[in-house]
Amino acid sequence: MNSHPPQQSPGLFGRPVLTITIVLAVLAGVGAGGVAFANRGSGSSATWQEPDAAPATKPVETKPAETKPVETESAEVPAITLSATGDIMMSNAPNRMPPDDGEGFFDSVAADLKSDLVMGNLEQPLTEDTGASKCGTPPSANCFAFRSPPSYAAHLKDGGFQLMNLANNHTRDFGAAGAKNTRAALDDAGLQYTGNEDEITVVEVKGIKVAVVGFSGYSGANNLNDLDHSRAVVQEAAEQADLVVVQVHMGAEGATMQHVKPGSEIFHGENRGDPIKFSHTVIDAGADLVVGHSPHVLRGMEFYRGKLIAYSLGNFAGGGKTLSSLGVLKYGGILRVRLTKEGTYAGGKFLSTYMSPAGLPTRDADQEKGRALVSQLSRADFGATAATIGADGSIREPA
Repeated sequence: MNSHPPQQSPGLFGRPVLTITIVLAVLAGVGAGGVAFANRGSGSSATWQEPDAAPATKPVETKPAETKPVETESAEVPAITLSATGDIMMSNAPNRMPPDDGEGFFDSVAADLKSDLVMGNLEQPLTEDTGASKCGTPPSANCFAFRSPPSYAAHLKDGGFQLMNLANNHTRDFGAAGAKNTRAALDDAGLQYTGNEDEITVVEVKGIKVAVVGFSGYSGANNLNDLDHSRAVVQEAAEQADLVVVQVHMGAEGATMQHVKPGSEIFHGENRGDPIKFSHTVIDAGADLVVGHSPHVLRGMEFYRGKLIAYSLGNFAGGGKTLSSLGVLKYGGILRVRLTKEGTYAGGKFLSTYMSPAGLPTRDADQEKGRALVSQLSRADFGATAATIGADGSIREPA
């Protein structure tokens, strides 16, 4: 377990992971929150510092504070609302692009995404062609490398996203340079992110600090198959924040992979983790919410020790027809969860979505398809611990 000097520590791509605070303005006079980056071993979140406050040998990159309105529900805030989605791909540049170059990409779902913290799983780099595609030149058969232009970070921002998970199997489709470019594009758009090994991203909103940590089975990220390390990084996140959210890319892919079963899931020779054991381990270590993605289908939800686990939120967006929209692969959803500062579940809702023929995320107004799938799968896979999904999408703990 590496330890790093306070204030900055090396990230996966040689760029320091910083401990900073960025102010978020809160509507209705509730107050201001901030966003802070931290890395395991960095201690506690520091306040904003000018560049000359850092050691002379390692200047700290600073950026101006950004204000952004967030949804409020009352003058008194007993809990905060978190939103999350499954897999997001916006295009496959340069040839397979969404309509209008992505303008209004998230318009159908933006209103339902709104919350105090809006998260998504960005399953592609935002980069120009680095010449380092994992599929080689010409591309090898049955290899898929996706990218969107760096400017598409603005579409995420316009849709209301605030924090993107980058711990997945496509982040490095265009090598380390492509992954580094992704972070730079998100920085330029004022978006936060998490996903490197030992990286803990802390968002403070309405006086509540939320640590978000990304896991996957791939190099450079927190390894979901290393349960000892997973436990340690979540424990440290719990020391840095009031709430801990785990974003995890876990499970085998495909239309036949809707059910969650005990044991490791192997896909194309890769160990995609033991979803149940991993999720229970990180909750035991201090996680308050587990958000899963990777299978490209919706999966059930359960409560463990009073904490909600969403095993997969399915396909949210596949612009340029990057993701299949056949059968159950078409469906996804928006998870909305309210948590108190102490981590108590205070209610939630699942809002059904589907991908349009162009791959755009689209609200499923009748609330039947995705909701019914999650409800059915929850009962079938988890029995007494299954989340109860109401006709209106409400998520309740088992009686």
